[in-house]
Amino acid sequence: MLTYEIPGQGHMEIKNVVFDYNGTLAVDGKLIPGIKELLLKLTKRARVIILTADTYGTARKECSFLGDAIMAFPQEGAGEAKRKIVEQLGADCTICIGNGFNDTKMFEIAALSIAVIEPEGCSGKLLSYADIVVSSIRDAIEIVLSPNRIKATLRT
Repeated sequence: MLTYEIPGQGHMEIKNVVFDYNGTLAVDGKLIPGIKELLLKLTKRARVIILTADTYGTARKECSFLGDAIMAFPQEGAGEAKRKIVEQLGADCTICIGNGFNDTKMFEIAALSIAVIEPEGCSGKLLSYADIVVSSIRDAIEIVLSPNRIKATLRT
């Protein structure tokens, strides 16, 4: 479990970290180099779930080291599908990390949301739903693993 004490916002206990796949963890269907090790480190502290429509058909193979962490959904209605998954996991104990417009619905309900700007870019509309915005997936995972970084970014 990940635990954060955020001055002015209180105590937060996180059990799940949900990632969008394409554009967040992967570019053109391929996992971004160096992310595998960080994801494995994160699995020691929280449940990692990767949500994907698997546009490139590569997500399961690229993330096989995570076992059954992949959850697929249809391309149509992606935003609502992601929201429902986060709701079922328990939004109040879930961090969501993504880059696309279809991530807005899960960002709305998550305990904490992080928008990532990788080579695919990031939806400008998503930024207004994010609690934190970072310039790489590496930064996103490292901030999740560092309570002091979360505290410094979110304290009131």
